[in-house]
Amino acid sequence: MELPSFSNLNVWRVSGTMGVWSFLLFLIILLKSDVAYSNYLIGLGSYDITGPAADVNMMGYANTEQIASGVHFRLRARAFIVAEPKGNRVVFVNLDACMGSQLVTIKLLERLKARYGDIYTENNVAISGIHTHAGPGGYLQYVVYIVTSLGFVRQSFDVLVDGIEKSIVQAHENLRPGSIFVNKGEILDAGVNRSPSGYLNNPAEERSKYKYNVDKEMSLLKFVDDEWGAVGSFNWFATHGTSMSRTNSLVSGDNKGAAARFMEDWFDRKSSVRKDSPGFEDDSLPRRISNIIPSLNNNHHELLELAASFQSPPGRPATKTSSVARRVRGVLRQDGKPRFVSAFCQSNCGDVSPNVLGAFCTDTGLPCDFNHSTCGGKNELCYGKGPGYPDEFESTRIIGERQFKKAAELFNGASEQIKGKVDFRHVYLDFSKLEVNVSIAGASKVVKTCPAAMGFGFAAGTTDGPGAFDFKQGDDQGNPFWKLVRNLLKTPDKEQIDCQYPKPILLDTGEMKLPYDWAPSILPIQIFRIGQFVILSVPGEFTTMAGRRLRDAVKTVLSGDKSFGSNIHVVIAGLTNTYSQYVTTYEEYEVQRYEGASTLFGPHTLSAYIQEFKKLAHALISGQPVESGPQPPDLLNKQIGLLTPVVMDGTPLGVNFGDCASDVPKNSTFKRGDTVSVTFWSACPRNDLMTEGTFSLVEYLQGKGSWVPAYDDDDFCLRFKWSRPFKLSTHSKGTIEWRIPEDVTPGVYRIKHFGAAKGLLGSTRHFTGSSSAFVVTH
Repeated sequence: MELPSFSNLNVWRVSGTMGVWSFLLFLIILLKSDVAYSNYLIGLGSYDITGPAADVNMMGYANTEQIASGVHFRLRARAFIVAEPKGNRVVFVNLDACMGSQLVTIKLLERLKARYGDIYTENNVAISGIHTHAGPGGYLQYVVYIVTSLGFVRQSFDVLVDGIEKSIVQAHENLRPGSIFVNKGEILDAGVNRSPSGYLNNPAEERSKYKYNVDKEMSLLKFVDDEWGAVGSFNWFATHGTSMSRTNSLVSGDNKGAAARFMEDWFDRKSSVRKDSPGFEDDSLPRRISNIIPSLNNNHHELLELAASFQSPPGRPATKTSSVARRVRGVLRQDGKPRFVSAFCQSNCGDVSPNVLGAFCTDTGLPCDFNHSTCGGKNELCYGKGPGYPDEFESTRIIGERQFKKAAELFNGASEQIKGKVDFRHVYLDFSKLEVNVSIAGASKVVKTCPAAMGFGFAAGTTDGPGAFDFKQGDDQGNPFWKLVRNLLKTPDKEQIDCQYPKPILLDTGEMKLPYDWAPSILPIQIFRIGQFVILSVPGEFTTMAGRRLRDAVKTVLSGDKSFGSNIHVVIAGLTNTYSQYVTTYEEYEVQRYEGASTLFGPHTLSAYIQEFKKLAHALISGQPVESGPQPPDLLNKQIGLLTPVVMDGTPLGVNFGDCASDVPKNSTFKRGDTVSVTFWSACPRNDLMTEGTFSLVEYLQGKGSWVPAYDDDDFCLRFKWSRPFKLSTHSKGTIEWRIPEDVTPGVYRIKHFGAAKGLLGSTRHFTGSSSAFVVTH
């Protein structure tokens, strides 16, 4: 063996030294850079919260005639948990519902305590609503919010509590080491200010700091599991859930629910299809079906013959789990890996409308009156137009798609890693009598908030959903006739009138106690810290400028803590934990448009929020605890529900549940963009909510005898419409409409329906039915 020379030994020494220093330098760069490393445990979960799709008034527009009668697409609770490995944790749940509910929160926390002890409490759990106006109502505990739903609806309430709990359980069980990234970007065409005259009453100097009269920024968190990679995203962006109108009767998550479905399907496709596959576009809407089933022979004659061999059979019995087993996304689930969860959360949307074409008079086509949103003095004729006008479903799709595309862009580009501690603060406050320090004309003064009350402008509604009678926005005087009507319920005293000024009181809800409280007084406020990302949970709808003031005030406090770094992200989570209507600026309150008239606790409401959130922020950075405050009431045992139960379902003599009442024409061929409609003899959807299942299903024929689920209740292109000839009829029908997507795979299809019928003695029988098969071509 040849021995190394002296010169070779020197080379080895130099090489070894350089190797050590290179390794140390690499470690330093790794520790100092944004290279991902596991500093949190993260877990996400999602569960079906679709409520009764029949007979129940929808929550949002307070329109007594808006009664649910089918499903546009299903609603979900989506949750994330972020935990320090040996420290604090927070839970944030986003609901495809109009808003959070105090009673739902109370009962959920009781369940979490029974299951997990003190791990999850009111302090570190936030439950936020996306503000869809197309979900079943009756789940809040205060009278004014459940009048139109004929009181409390136990089924609406239970499915929310159950679904939220299950989403949190999933997230808890999915907790694994991972990282979080944040990104921000603007969406310019998904919201406009629906009360610009109110916004213009804010100081000109303040308005000059902002380019737009609504917030255009979306903030997104991207969750990355160490083993599985990206497992979800949550984003916050302000726009109302009112793309679906006050006359819609199909349960729907509106634009944010649609965006979440688009994003989750996009990621499933992105994960399952190679990027060099033909037709793959990174930001395109998902083309799911063509990826899971091969295309049949495109010979049209052969397809027609094949379809003709599958005629509509009689309806037949099914099991309770039949529809769950046939769910499309159940088929796609990859065992062991957490499902990708994407939530589109609400923010300070108080004066932000998705009806971006503006508000016009339905009789003349001219713009509505600027100050009062009226047409010839009437508010009923002034409506905002969405980008798909007059098709509200198309408007919902477009606004949802705009949010989805921006979220996908931010998701793909997220590089700023979240680092730092997890912490939280929460307090209950009695907003009916808070003392607030304000500055008036340069002098400090102590003022008070007021017991809740709603003004005349509230009854006028908004351009998203006008009210009735002769009410109008911007009314700071009131009407003698309606004051007389008001006094029959409760006459406000002088102290309340003065406190609420310049709001003319229409309903003195905070002082109305029969049969139980009409409005809340004790409200929760909450701060979550996840590294340099901060979530402010507010129990209402802040307007654009109100939200800006709150964010800036809290950010100023937090900037005094060097642990946040130089880039603090502060978002508002609107409609969280409970609901107390609107919060405007002092100047917007003076104008008394809808938002000001719906600011319950008087002109200093925003100042009260800012004062109390600053206290929480100081406690957060100083590590000091806060008193829990007065507990809100639990009014479950006082609830009154007048919705009549389902007595029984029936069919005409000789007809089975699930039989086709109107089938597709014989030898039918449809093409992309066509609508296929099939009607079945059905039963009331309240008999079984089909939780994690589906009322509607489109199946694709694979080979010559195997039917594969292709589209279901979760798909935007499929609608389930339920009807009966009159209110007390035992007979009913379910119509399923499939708008064939442009990306559909050609082949043989059929439509299927699942339901449950109630017998005279109360038993429930599940059933299913199928249409005849038909051909779909390009």
